[in-house]
Formats: sequence, C-alpha cells, structure tokens
Amino acid sequence: MQVKPVKPNFEFIALMASLMSIVALAIDAILPAISQIGISINSLDPTDNQLLITMIFLGLGVGQLFFGPLSDSFGRKPIVYSGFALFGIASIICVFAPSLEIMVAGRILQGIGLSAPRTMAISIIRDTYKGDYMARVMSFVTAFFILIPVVAPAIGKWIMDAFEWQGIFYMQLFFALVVGIWFWKRQEETLKAQYKIPFSPSVFISGTIEFLKHRETVAFTFISGLITGAFLVYLSASQHIFENQYGLPELFPYIFAGLAISIGLSTFLNGTLVMRFGMRRLSLMALITFCLIALVYVGLFWGKPNPGVPVLVGFLSVQFFCLGFLWGNFRSIAMEPIGHIAGIGAAINGFVSTVLAVPIANYIGSFVDDTIWPLFVGLGGCGLVALVIFLAFSKKPLVYRKQIS
Repeated sequence: MQVKPVKPNFEFIALMASLMSIVALAIDAILPAISQIGISINSLDPTDNQLLITMIFLGLGVGQLFFGPLSDSFGRKPIVYSGFALFGIASIICVFAPSLEIMVAGRILQGIGLSAPRTMAISIIRDTYKGDYMARVMSFVTAFFILIPVVAPAIGKWIMDAFEWQGIFYMQLFFALVVGIWFWKRQEETLKAQYKIPFSPSVFISGTIEFLKHRETVAFTFISGLITGAFLVYLSASQHIFENQYGLPELFPYIFAGLAISIGLSTFLNGTLVMRFGMRRLSLMALITFCLIALVYVGLFWGKPNPGVPVLVGFLSVQFFCLGFLWGNFRSIAMEPIGHIAGIGAAINGFVSTVLAVPIANYIGSFVDDTIWPLFVGLGGCGLVALVIFLAFSKKPLVYRKQIS
C-alpha cells in the first residue's frame, strides 16, 4: 500500500487520540465509583469488582478480531460508526444492570464496541504513515490519549457526587457522540477502493497466515500482552490499593492523575527521541529499566508492609515513565511489516495481546489484597519474559538514527 508522504497535523493527531480516548474514559472514569457500583449491584468483594475493569479489555480484544477484517473490506469509517452504536447499547445495559454478572456483560459489550474506534485509529495511522515516522505519530497520539486517564477519575468522582454513578455512563455517551460527529465531518476514508479486500472467511484465514509469517510481529504482539497485563493489574486494583489499603479515597483521583502524567510525559518524549535513536533501541532501554525498577521494589519490600505513599508513588512513577517508551513503539514494531493487511493485522495484534493480558491481570490481581507487593512481582516477572522475547526475536537496533526528512 502506498503511504502518503505528508506530515501529521494537529487535528489529525487530536482526532485519532479522541477515538482512542473513549476507551480510557470508559475504563478510568468509573474507578472512583467501583465501590458505589458494587453496593448498587450487591457485589461487595473488591477483588470481584476488579472484573468491571479487566473484562472490558476482553471485549476490546475480541471485538478487534471482527472489526479489523471487516474494515479491510468495507473501509475504516463504517466500522467506527458501528462500534459507537454498539457502545451506546452496552452503556445503557450497564446503567440498568441489577447484578455483577449483567454489569460485567455490559462492560464486555462496551469493550467490543470501543474496539472499533480504537483499532481503526491504529489502522488509519498505518494507512497514512510508516516506520519511525509512524512511531512518532503514534507517540503523539498516545500522549494526547494519556490526558484522559489524567482527568477521568476526577471527572468521574465529580459526576458521581452530583448525579450518582449512573451519570458517568451518560457522560461517556455524550463524549462518544461528539467525537463521532467530529470524525464523520473531518476524517476522510483512508482505505482506498483499490485496496479493499472482498469479504469472506478466507480473508481472516489468509490474513492470519500472513501475520504469522512475520516473526518480529508475532514476538512483539506477545511482548505487548505481557506488559499490558502487568499494567492492567495496577489499573484494576488501584482503587482498592489507595482507598482500602492506604485509606485515601479523596486523594485517589489525584494520585492516579499524577501517575498518568508520568506515562504521558515519557510518551511525548518518545515522539521526539524515536526519530533520533529508533524505536527498537529506545524501547529496549526502557524495557530493561522497567524490569530493574520492579525487581528493586520486590527485593526491598519482600515480607514487609506497604511503604509510605511517597515511596510507592515514586517507584510507580519511574515504572510508568518507562511505559511511555514501550507501548507505542511495540505496536509500531509489530505493525511495520504488515501494512498491506493493516486492518486485520491490527485486529490480530490487539486480540492476542489483550487476551493474553486479561488472565495475567486477573491472576496477579487476586493476590493484591492486603499488600501491593504482588503487583511489582507481576511487573518484574512479565517484564523479564518480555525482555527475553525482545532479545531473541527483535531485529538488531540501529546505533544511531538521524531524523527522517
């Protein structure tokens, strides 16, 4: 597929970030409300209520598997519209859910719907850019995307205090409507007619076979799943950690925001540094640091109670700073060889990495009850496995890279 030699503009980056940000809003805005939701649906076990966070990721993974191949046949824009419609139905289910089981089903369906704009944003970027330039665009998109996790818990708490927890879901619907109209008005279809593939079951089969031919693509898909799974433990357990273990329900949204800023800062820096050092070398250095920080915490606090909040936040800030150099680059490395099947390639990449991440998060998260120590065991363990795969399958990173004109 021919890639247009154009530089990204602010509106394109902001629009792609908004498509992805609806996912973050749906996940992070309900974090301060999990306890209240649990009371409303008669689910009082905090470890059970973590499913309200982790299971939306299952929907995100499964949905990509369908929407990706369909987008290669029918275009990117119709798939985005379909996903928004499904998200709307799922949100109403969540608002009126009488039990944890129904609420979890609604959250899975929300994830399936949101997988469409999320996957299409990546496919549209891949349709338009390639190589380290693609990694740079992906980094800037992710940096904008990080702004939502920074403010979402605080917004969710304000809305919950004013309108009960159901108001959070109505707010998400309004945001989705605004972004959907913006996307309809301002974004052109990036999959040209000559590149559309007639839809048939064989499209998925042939796309999967083509995907598996690229060892580095497969390897970095698994690496993304490992790192995402480790982070998902924190995401699903953060409310329990800061509200129950540390007794800081009022400060939780602001602590969460501060840690999200750490990710956003490094993601923004990655957008600049990746043009100088290359995405492989930069992500390798970050992954090594990611492992070391987690292992240092495991060694220092083995068998000891939780440290003070400043110490914990310090460790997590450095840990999450590394993530900004990992996610966008890992996705870009995986997608680089498969631009000719960007839709189904992004779908398989997202499906495998997410389906791998969910059980990792559920298993490790079940141990984060009285102490946060198991979280760092998970971060360190997953990081080490990812590092081994990286070293075994990555192409040799360049020592130095000039900016691409």
